[in-house]
Amino acid sequence: MFVHFSMQNNRFLLYGANGYTGQLIASLAAEYGLKPILAGRNEAALQAMASSLNLSYKVIDLSDTDALHAALNEVDVVLHAAGPFEHTCKKMIQACLKTQTHYLDINGQISVFELAKHCDYKAKEAGIMVMPGVGFDVVPTDCTALYLKNKLPDATHLKLAFAIIGGKLSHGTALTMAENLGEGGAVRENGKIIKKPLGHKGFWLDFGIRKIFVMSIPWGDISTAYTTTGIPNIETYTAISPKTFSLLKWQFLYNWLLRTSFVRNLAKKKIKQKPAGPSAEMREKAMALVWGEVTNDAGEKRTVRLQCPEGYTLTAASSLLIIKKVLSGNFKTGYQTPAGAYGADLIMEIPGAKREEDKIF
Repeated sequence: MFVHFSMQNNRFLLYGANGYTGQLIASLAAEYGLKPILAGRNEAALQAMASSLNLSYKVIDLSDTDALHAALNEVDVVLHAAGPFEHTCKKMIQACLKTQTHYLDINGQISVFELAKHCDYKAKEAGIMVMPGVGFDVVPTDCTALYLKNKLPDATHLKLAFAIIGGKLSHGTALTMAENLGEGGAVRENGKIIKKPLGHKGFWLDFGIRKIFVMSIPWGDISTAYTTTGIPNIETYTAISPKTFSLLKWQFLYNWLLRTSFVRNLAKKKIKQKPAGPSAEMREKAMALVWGEVTNDAGEKRTVRLQCPEGYTLTAASSLLIIKKVLSGNFKTGYQTPAGAYGADLIMEIPGAKREEDKIF
C-alpha cells in the first residue's frame, strides 16, 4: 500500500475553508506554525482567502475522487470543516482510508461519530487516525467526561451540560440544526443509544458564575463520552429559555411538519439571510461554560465546571492544537476521541480555559 509523506510537516488540507469556522481556523493557523492548503468548491472565495492569507488553495468537489485523492496525497492530515457532516463525512473518510491520510473534523453529530467508529479497523490497517469532533464539539465535554471518570472510576451515570454566554450560531451550525428539525433527541442507557423527545428533561443548573436553565439535547458526547469513559448512562444538556422548553412539550404534535422539506428549506433561507456568524468583537466578549457530573451505584457524586473561550474561537484553537500534535507524530491509529487520545487535560492547553475542581458529596 502506498504511503505518502508531506514535504513540510506544517501543512494540512483544510476542506471547507471558506465557511465561517474554516476562515477562523485558516486565520489562526500561523500562530500555531501551521500552513493550511485551503480547499472547497467556491473558487472565488478560496482565491480571495488565499490571497489575503498568502496561502495556496485547491478547488475540489467531494464527488471528484481523483482530485480529492490527489490533494490528500500531498498532506498527512485533513481537517474536514464542510458540513452538514452527515452528508459529507463519508466521502472524505473513504478518501482518507485510501490515501492513508489522518482524518479530523469539527462535527458534533452522533450519527457521524458512530459512522466514523465503524471505520476503526480500516483506519488501523491504513495506519491513520480518524478523529471527528476536534472543536467545541466535543473537546471540552469529552475532557470533562474523562476528568470525572478518573475521579470516580466506578461511575455509572454521566451528565454533561454547556452554555454559550454572549455568542450566537454560525450559518453552518444553524443549517445543520435546520437539517435535523423534528428529529428529536437521544440519550445513552445501559450502553445503548436510545431515542428520546428533544428536551425531555430540563432543570436549573449552577455553572458557577450564574444559574442557567438547561434542557436535554442529542449532543455528540452521547457517542464519544461512552467511547472515552465506558460509562453506560449518559445525558447531555444545553442552555435554553424556560419558555422555549415549555413549548417543546407539545413538539410531538408538529414534528411531522418540521421534518418536511418545505419547513426545513424555509428555515435554511432565513438562516442564510443573517450574518455568517458572531463578529470578532462578540466572540472576544463571549464565553463557553461546561458542567459535568458523575454518580456511581453507591450514590457518590463528582462534579466539575469549565470556563472556556467562545465556541468558535475554541474550535479554531483546539483543531489546530490537535493537528500540530498529529503532524509531530503524536497520534493513535484507528477511531479516536479527543480526550481518549490526548487525555483529560487537553482542554487546559487552550488559552483561557479554566477548570474548577470537583466537589465531593
